Amino acid sequence: MKKKRPVLQDVADRVGVTKMTISRYLRDPAQVSVPLQGKIAIALDELGYIPNRAPDILSNAKSSAIGVLLPSLTNQVFAEVLRGIESVTDARGYQTMLAHYGYQPEREELRLTSLLSYNIDGLILSERQHTPRTLKMIEVAGIPVVELMDSVSPCVDLAVGFDNFEAARRMTEQIISRGHKHVVYFGARHDERTLIKLKGYEQAIREAGLQPHSIMTPRSSSYSAGAEMLRQALVEYPQIDSVFCTNDDLAVGAVFECQRQGLRIPQDIAVAGFHGHDIGQAMEPKLASVLTPREKMGQIAAERLLARLRGESVTPQMVDVGFTLSPGGSI
Repeated sequence: MKKKRPVLQDVADRVGVTKMTISRYLRDPAQVSVPLQGKIAIALDELGYIPNRAPDILSNAKSSAIGVLLPSLTNQVFAEVLRGIESVTDARGYQTMLAHYGYQPEREELRLTSLLSYNIDGLILSERQHTPRTLKMIEVAGIPVVELMDSVSPCVDLAVGFDNFEAARRMTEQIISRGHKHVVYFGARHDERTLIKLKGYEQAIREAGLQPHSIMTPRSSSYSAGAEMLRQALVEYPQIDSVFCTNDDLAVGAVFECQRQGLRIPQDIAVAGFHGHDIGQAMEPKLASVLTPREKMGQIAAERLLARLRGESVTPQMVDVGFTLSPGGSI
């Protein structure tokens, strides 16, 4: 049976004061006498009292909370973005309320409905594609919004990110410049950024007078997915001499599969990824990747959001945090 949570009245009875006195203490301990502060603190401790902020949030229409919607909780990219966000929000006394939607716009809509019911003060989103109802709810809520991971696509309010198309185009150029002529692109999830990177790859391939080839999966990225895609690519494109992956999870999986099959990297097959995960930077050969400043992106997003909440003017609308090409030893 679920234990009954202690309420304000239980604390008041324990101390021998009114509920209002306990409420005043919880808002600001200095509002009650010093001896009483000690007694209330002990009672709260002994009872294991958990404050219920819902009535407070509803009456004040202010929560000191920021809603953060992430497409994946397993992807290291978003763990680092979140660390950047919370390094700023924690320091300013804001909570982050997280929701996960698995790259599905309809699920994003459901999660947003739930977050907005807590009167969050601002919102950080990870995508640019939203359902009409999501956009309507954001408009009605009238709160500042920052969209991440892209500095080019039109945004609802503010954006912090990088140019996915240009990053993919330039990494593909790097692969081609090393003498590789049969580059296959690996993509997962079919999310917007994966498709933008595909276009960047295709442009570089066509500019070099080569033929683009891609292998896409609706599944989420993983090492095992990358390994499977490499096996598929060897069957479908036997002339393959290089792979460019939408992220490092797929790239690392492709490297593992090459090693299993006795293929030398980069002599037999070159492999490049995207985002510069720690595992790729620690392996031998070091994985070629597009390094993106995820933590910095989270920090800037949170700083811009809180500046808007303070009523400050925030310009420009979009901030490009840039990217760095790291050729590593795998291309």
